[in-house]
Amino acid sequence: MNAKFFREEVDAAVDALLMQQVILYPTDTVWGIGCDAEVPRAVEQVYKLKNRPAEKACIVLVADEQMFARYADVVPDNLPDLLAAQTRPTTYVVPGSRHLAPNLLAADGTIGLRVVLTDEFCRLLIRRLGHGLVSTSANLSGEPSPTTFTEINPAVVRKADYVAYWRQDDTTPAVPSRVVRVLADGGIEVLRD
Repeated sequence: MNAKFFREEVDAAVDALLMQQVILYPTDTVWGIGCDAEVPRAVEQVYKLKNRPAEKACIVLVADEQMFARYADVVPDNLPDLLAAQTRPTTYVVPGSRHLAPNLLAADGTIGLRVVLTDEFCRLLIRRLGHGLVSTSANLSGEPSPTTFTEINPAVVRKADYVAYWRQDDTTPAVPSRVVRVLADGGIEVLRD
């Protein structure tokens, strides 16, 4: 890994996010379109870029359990155990908090939160931003999710305010996260495996 290039890429992406712009970036799963999860105008731009219906909620990436707690109205008591048992990136659907941009929440008031455990680029990006990072697959609504940068529709690349160069040459096929709903008793219901 080229440490200088890595830092420059994180810095550039954070600068764009702080200016409330939309970025195209590699997540801990597939390439994503994102913005600051607390800025409604930026969230609106993400939906516009994707031609995504407003009622379809997006995922928010967080750096740790503390940030998860900021955005979850109810934090599962067994969250540390759920995270420790993960075998791949997992998004947890929970009641969303008032700290999120309201247009991120699903109609039932929930949000999908994912603690980034393994991807250093995403983790540092989120930590430096200090807020959750919206993540929705880098495709136009209705198109398949690209598994590598080269599969991203050029229209999506052109519409993003900032496009990360980090991992553009990575040809390892990526897989979307597992999505589970956290139930009142601490159990989980698998929504996407």
